[in-house]
Amino acid sequence: MTTVKYKTNIHCGSCIKSVTPVLNDLDNLDFWKVDLEHDDKILEVKLDDEDKDSVIKAVKSAGFEIEEIQ
Repeated sequence: MTTVKYKTNIHCGSCIKSVTPVLNDLDNLDFWKVDLEHDDKILEVKLDDEDKDSVIKAVKSAGFEIEEIQ
């Protein structure tokens, strides 16, 4: 299992509602959460594989900005 963190512009409960369906539809995603209190609105995910781009594509498809944190 791989844990990856991303900087996003997901900043409120409405944003969470918008992104929830696309993240829940990812087959390789076991867990996700967004830290709305953090300045960078960190999205933390646990992946079954190394396909980090699937998360980026899903979040962008919901209309949000996302960037992996190294």
